[in-house]
Amino acid sequence: MQTSIIGYPRVGSLRELKFASEKYFKGEITIHELQQTAADLRVSHWKRQQENGIDFIPSNDFSFYDHLLDTACLFNIVPQRYQALGLSPLETYFAMARGYQGEHGDVKALAMKKWYNTNYHYMVPEIDDSTSIRLAGTKPFDEFLEARQHEVATKPVLTGAFTLLKLAKYTGVKQADDFVHETAEAYVNVLEKLNALGADWLQLDEPALVTDLTQEDIALFSKLYSRILSAKGSVKVLAQTYFGDVRDCYPTLQALPFDGIGIDLVEGKQSLELVRRYGFPDDKVLFAGVINGKNIWRNNYKNTLALVQELGGHARHLVLSSSCSLLHVPYSLQHEAKLSEETKRYFAFAEEKLREFAELKSILARAEDPYTNEPYRHNEELFKSVRFLGNETVQTRAAALTDTDFTRLPAFAERGAIQKAKFNLPPLPTTTIGSFPQTADVRANRFSFKKGAISETQYKQFNFDKIAECIALQEEIGLDVLVHGEYERNDMVEYFGECLDGYIFTDHAWVQSYGTRCVKPPIVWGDISRSRPMTVEYSAYAKSLTDKPVKGMLTGPVTILNWSFPREDISLKDSAIQIALAIRDEVLDLEANHIEIIQIDEAALREKLPLRKSDWHAEYLSWAIPAFRLVHSGVKPDTQIHTHMCYSQFSDIIREIDDMDADVITFEASRSDLAIIEDINTCGFQTEVGPGVYDIHSPRIPSVDELKQGLSRMLNTIDAAKLWVNPDCGLKTRGVTETWASLRHLVQAAKEVRETLPLHS
Repeated sequence: MQTSIIGYPRVGSLRELKFASEKYFKGEITIHELQQTAADLRVSHWKRQQENGIDFIPSNDFSFYDHLLDTACLFNIVPQRYQALGLSPLETYFAMARGYQGEHGDVKALAMKKWYNTNYHYMVPEIDDSTSIRLAGTKPFDEFLEARQHEVATKPVLTGAFTLLKLAKYTGVKQADDFVHETAEAYVNVLEKLNALGADWLQLDEPALVTDLTQEDIALFSKLYSRILSAKGSVKVLAQTYFGDVRDCYPTLQALPFDGIGIDLVEGKQSLELVRRYGFPDDKVLFAGVINGKNIWRNNYKNTLALVQELGGHARHLVLSSSCSLLHVPYSLQHEAKLSEETKRYFAFAEEKLREFAELKSILARAEDPYTNEPYRHNEELFKSVRFLGNETVQTRAAALTDTDFTRLPAFAERGAIQKAKFNLPPLPTTTIGSFPQTADVRANRFSFKKGAISETQYKQFNFDKIAECIALQEEIGLDVLVHGEYERNDMVEYFGECLDGYIFTDHAWVQSYGTRCVKPPIVWGDISRSRPMTVEYSAYAKSLTDKPVKGMLTGPVTILNWSFPREDISLKDSAIQIALAIRDEVLDLEANHIEIIQIDEAALREKLPLRKSDWHAEYLSWAIPAFRLVHSGVKPDTQIHTHMCYSQFSDIIREIDDMDADVITFEASRSDLAIIEDINTCGFQTEVGPGVYDIHSPRIPSVDELKQGLSRMLNTIDAAKLWVNPDCGLKTRGVTETWASLRHLVQAAKEVRETLPLHS
């Protein structure tokens, strides 16, 4: 039995690539030093997989920022505004990823969206009518040869032609069908080059195949691959899918001359049934995704062996694979000093998953009697033990909920009038999303406290001083609704996890979210509850410093759950309700302490939305929207509830978002060119809205005129009485200078546009 990995994490077990990249951006290291760090990581990853006996080791799964951006650059999908900067290829690449503002010009970054149902973000390729799609780079070939130089045979990995065209943004008249020929020829050129280099396999990732497909989509896929596969030569081509099943196109995949088909047997609800119903061709290799590439719990060998045995009855050639790239799990348990050995035995991060492959390969070599294999016996004992902690009080409280607990009264329109009279804010009120820059001294203060180097009193006093400074600066530049800055928070989910009972935490279990941004998801270890207030002290202190409204800042239950590693013994719905009850308690405590505006962020609401629309309500929205409503349904009419969402495609669930019954919703909008405002207008959105007017994931500072233009576009479709003015996300990752300069411009733009409004807007 052979084994395969779809992709491997790339930022380094201690985030070496992140830190090297950020030093390069600051001019502290050279491009050659950055490239050396990258090369060292690639070799380390290949060798680790080789040592664990992985037979199909990926190359070209490494990226300096994003794999889809790599693919776009490989095929010359570089908009003219970036080419016109006259930068080196890598600098142009980073300009597309981060934006650019300097002596060569001023351009925004490409749009950024969530990668299917994960917390990873990809850069959206942008294709206009003049784009010439052709092979223009060498990255897959360079890394294939680099691995060979280190005596590692790899299968190059590349985003597939169909997924590339489906995820691209088309800015002209031409659409995907108009680029079929040149796209196919570009991939043909890749195959020709790999043939010349002596590659055995090419893995083409096609996650778009697990979404709802029309007949036109299937025809597009067939047209692309009829041409691409005609040029295979001696290279075998693997069509790799993940994040779901391929129910709409399984017969098409079987009929096309692929040499291998990779299917997800973890998230693919119908994957096994498809194989049972249609069988599997004898002339193809089934790459069976049986080890979860998204969650961190150990694989159940007994279940996997039964699955493999059944698949073996349908497929003549079988390879064990991960369900998706291991990009979505942390690197290794080796640095986790905080976790006990008893706890760690339940987990498998990327390195441990490699060992699971090795153990499964060994067990399958003696499949007639797996009990002769010690790893099998240990694994079976592990799954017989009780690993999750129950809390009867939490379970009883959740079971007692009724429909009234999910309904806020009075209705939106009535309480909206009450809130407008109470707060008396000007038209186009200005605010931020919550966090302010986490500077070196902020991180050092938190680190010192965690290590016991300073007392809790010293730690808190530092935060109080930062809050006072932040409030004063917000007042000075003229923001209307203020925030405390969140200096006590390491992460918008991890912080709350640390304050809730039922979570456990890691030291270095970092997962890439986008570019150099990594998150450390907490782990749900039992029933969730709140034993003490989590945010009240700092919010109340900020409120005491100003006469202006101060928002209490919370993360919503769905986002906390979606950005955690969840349990596997209860449903996501049950976990979400438990978290919602805990956050509800915090909301009511904030209100009792005179915090009259409370923002409950649901940045990840869309993240776990099933990839097929037919599953949306039954499997997700039917509990995700009520979980949010449960959080705020108990507040007074004059308490204003805000929420925030970012970097997802919300247009198709805009009515469900309105049904969350918040009073104000802020959206990421700047990177998507304010596209969501049309959808807000079309559906008759009742909630007040704040589409982000500038991109905080870029270091560039927007001008006042640029911001005024954005606001003017919004006012073409959104009533001024319902429009808020804000950045598109929190400011945690930005530098101090650019943050305050951008906010000054934001306030000035709002004031100037406000002066043009009719007197009674």
